[in-house]
Amino acid sequence: MGIIAWIILGLVAGLLARMLVPGKDSQGLIITFALGIAGALLGGFVATKVFHVSGIQGFFNLSTWICAIVGAAVLLLGYNLIIGRRSGRWAGRR
Repeated sequence: MGIIAWIILGLVAGLLARMLVPGKDSQGLIITFALGIAGALLGGFVATKVFHVSGIQGFFNLSTWICAIVGAAVLLLGYNLIIGRRSGRWAGRR
């Protein structure tokens, strides 16, 4: 897949992961898109290295989309945990 396909896949995966992950959506679309693109890359890497499957078979392949969405959801959960802890810690000091 080309870089444009990865960007489009990451954008859509980020939006889908944002809909799937529960909690308050404190981030904007730019952060959602960046986490989606990074999640797509992370999901493809993990699927290849850990599970020994090729999650990067093509743009319209279901395994590619599942890897990208799961990777984006994991990054989004981590982002929400870090931001939630940071804002909760500072909110108690005011």
